[in-house]
Amino acid sequence: MGLVGYGLAGSVFHAPLIAATEGLALDTVVTSNPERREQARAGFPDVRLAAAPEELFDRADELDLVVVASPNKTHVPLATAALKAGLPVVVDKPVAGTAAEARELAALAEERGLFLSVFQNRRWDNDFLTLRKLLAEGELGDVYRFESRFERWRPQLKGGWRESGDPAEIGGLLYDLGSHVVDQALVLFGPAASVYAESDVRRPGAETDDDTFIAITHTNGVRSHLYASATTAQLGPRFRVLGSKAGYVKYGLDPQEAALREGRRPGADWGLEPEDLWGRVGAGGPPSGGESPQTGGGRPEPTLPGDYPAYYAAVARALADGGPNPVTALEAAAALDVLEAARRSAHDGVAVSL
Repeated sequence: MGLVGYGLAGSVFHAPLIAATEGLALDTVVTSNPERREQARAGFPDVRLAAAPEELFDRADELDLVVVASPNKTHVPLATAALKAGLPVVVDKPVAGTAAEARELAALAEERGLFLSVFQNRRWDNDFLTLRKLLAEGELGDVYRFESRFERWRPQLKGGWRESGDPAEIGGLLYDLGSHVVDQALVLFGPAASVYAESDVRRPGAETDDDTFIAITHTNGVRSHLYASATTAQLGPRFRVLGSKAGYVKYGLDPQEAALREGRRPGADWGLEPEDLWGRVGAGGPPSGGESPQTGGGRPEPTLPGDYPAYYAAVARALADGGPNPVTALEAAAALDVLEAARRSAHDGVAVSL
């Protein structure tokens, strides 16, 4: 496998997960940054280094797949070039800036008979897997409202393309964290019928959205309320799901990203969290006995282990024996439909029908 880009996505997520997957080998890392080249060599002594993606495409017959983990604005041109070189592709989210571009990529991959997948790792978060289990078992009854928060407290700007106001960079939280919360909502509750959004630029000097709310009305009547923010001084629950029989409340983020940032690699006990972070399932009044909202109300629900390695394990099976694609470009396009509608809604102050 060849990996294009060795910033946050390439070094923290893709390279370690590829290396941990049976049947996959990280052959080449593409980066022209001297420090990142040294970092890649230190982490993977046998890896080859290339300064430009064209070096990979010129060696297409030596590779089985290319991972595009470079800045957002390069996703479409690099994925297109890889497919035209005859290479299957994994693209980090968001796969494109528009749903139309994502569908064009999907059509090109189909025309060439090539595998094309989008890295939506948050489908394998511990809380998301636990919620899917609760829904499958009918523990919550009919879900009325799904609240999902990806909130952070980052009052100071970090800089870089993710915070750029240039539309070509496809920066801002709507397309960054919004890609995750929207994808999860669509996986859980199906297509969107309408979208309403509020998107603000809160921090001094910020150029693009850093505090965004998206409301989706799904075709089945479920309402999803989704928050993506870098300006949240008091964090809300990661999930609050309200159904006809019970609700599920879960605080805290899946631990896998933090573990990968610390240099840990998948192995025994991967993705586990302590019992005091488990969510709760139940119905009724507020917590009793002076318990905090994070610990009181309902029964504790053991959190399933998070499993980011499952994504690349599925990629390996798809390449080896035609197993199912874990995340298709058309699924990513459906999420982009919602993100584009959210951007229009926030700009015009109206709900947008899909």
